Amino acid sequence: MIRVTLFDPAVGLSEGGAELIAEWERNAAANIWVVLENEPRETEAELLANRFGIHHLAMTDAFRERHPPKIEEFQNNTFILMKGLDGASTSIDLDTIQLSMFVGERFLVTRSSGHSVSTARVLAELVSGDLPPDIPSPALALRLCRTVADRFLPLLLAVEKRLEEMEIEMLEHPGDELLGELVKQKGDLKRVLRILQYHAQIFMSATANAPLQLAQHQHELVDVQEQLDRLLSLTRLYYELTDDLMSGYLSLSAHRLNQIMQTLTIVTVIFVPITFMAGVYGMNFEFMPELGFRGSYFILLGSMLMVVASILVFFHRRGWIGRLRRR
Repeated sequence: MIRVTLFDPAVGLSEGGAELIAEWERNAAANIWVVLENEPRETEAELLANRFGIHHLAMTDAFRERHPPKIEEFQNNTFILMKGLDGASTSIDLDTIQLSMFVGERFLVTRSSGHSVSTARVLAELVSGDLPPDIPSPALALRLCRTVADRFLPLLLAVEKRLEEMEIEMLEHPGDELLGELVKQKGDLKRVLRILQYHAQIFMSATANAPLQLAQHQHELVDVQEQLDRLLSLTRLYYELTDDLMSGYLSLSAHRLNQIMQTLTIVTVIFVPITFMAGVYGMNFEFMPELGFRGSYFILLGSMLMVVASILVFFHRRGWIGRLRRR
């Protein structure tokens, strides 16, 4: 799909297809925005090279399925490559698309490896009048960059809410599913952290040394960079919180295991001496003097009870059972 938006000061804003590119070439006062989605690569390459003079190295990077974000200045345009969220990304378990922008003095060409929600939003703002129709191409491109960054925010805020819920679940209903979710969320946040670090680095460099096409739009550049810094800070915070929850979960699990082992140890200590006593007097020797007494059975039961009572009193005083343990 080739969608073209043309602004002519004498006519206003026009929408159409590739036929508007010829009109833009004839009118030196017009600005154009060309959106390329799901077009054959040969068609895109011919359009970019022949109509807008895009360098072949920039096109090579734009056509790659995987390439880190970058901002590179060429003779007649600035190439901006970002990783945007695809249309189906509604959680931190996200998929990305390659969003390429070629920013010239009078043109903006965007090319995406899939449907770009950010491009659609900015285009809708331009058509509806929320953005001025005569907005310069560099400012429009930076508006698109800001929209790409903004789409990460709701996903990160959803992580914050889920972290609060998982903290409560960890204390009340711990389980293997919760630990699995924490491990997966940590991996997802690490991936988002890497994506945002790439973006923050390139815009920090662009702010310090702006390309020619973006030099007159320093405020917009700083705005994008600040938003990326905020998102990066939030992602780092949630990554650390997720890691802390994992450590807390494992510590609680170890504590519960220790409590179980302590209970089993207490039961074992109680039954070992009385089992020994029962074993001694259960041996089938012919001569055992104690067996000749009439009250031997009751004496042995009483001795067992005394041993058990002594052990329980000892454990209670040490705080291993009873009220002291609960404290």
